Amino acid sequence: MVGNLTEEEMKEVLRNNIIGRIGCNDGERTYVVPVSYLFDGDNIIAHSLEGMKIHMMRRNPEVCFEVDEMTSFTNWRSVILWGQYEEIKDERERVEAMDSFVHRMLRLKISETAQTPETSRIRLHPRTGKLRTIVYRIVVNKMTGKFEDDIERVD
Repeated sequence: MVGNLTEEEMKEVLRNNIIGRIGCNDGERTYVVPVSYLFDGDNIIAHSLEGMKIHMMRRNPEVCFEVDEMTSFTNWRSVILWGQYEEIKDERERVEAMDSFVHRMLRLKISETAQTPETSRIRLHPRTGKLRTIVYRIVVNKMTGKFEDDIERVD
């Protein structure tokens, strides 16, 4: 059976996963790349070193984001959302967001861009000592979700 996910089911997929794919377009090309993320109940929170995706999202903040849960080819859930890229510039809010990442991913091997300042100086700007990792949110405007399961249902 193929169907649509409810809003709560879509939020559950977003809460239960840590890797999604962000799609951005700078007017000349489209770029889709996997990112680690955290869903705060309303928005997607993510981080990156400055590079192509950050430059593209600064140029055009309209983005698409996709997350899949796949048990098999006949058992899966997928969420796609559209939203607005917004950099988190307040230093305290940035540190809190990165701490949330670390707590969420404690049992996983953590990317060097997601480590706390105490464990890695790579995230700190050499002159200012402040975080150089770009921390951002995707403010969700619209969300859709689909599923397929091969469980036979009896009405």
